[in-house]
Amino acid sequence: MQEVPTGDELLKVLGALGNPHRMRIVGALLEGRNYVSRLARELGIGRPLLHMHLQRLEAAGLVVGTLELSESGKSMKYFELTPFCFALTPQSVATAALTLPEEERTTVKESAK
Repeated sequence: MQEVPTGDELLKVLGALGNPHRMRIVGALLEGRNYVSRLARELGIGRPLLHMHLQRLEAAGLVVGTLELSESGKSMKYFELTPFCFALTPQSVATAALTLPEEERTTVKESAK
């Protein structure tokens, strides 16, 4: 049985995937792990922007980065996808919402009015 994420976990994942660049990064990493410079070239975005997006994906637990030394001794950061699967149903969202801190649940209720 699949574990239902907490409200905070679900918000992190949805926030991380709620950007077209980050969705493209996930798509590119589906082909296998890659290092930042090559990934930036393949996606056509700058390394600083890519790094920021990768940090957001990593914080959500969707990718993992490892620092490795190349044959020439250069430090290279590789990123790869972590296995993930989230079922978004009204029930799973409601269950996750119940785990949110009280002040966040109150804010959600007030914004729905």
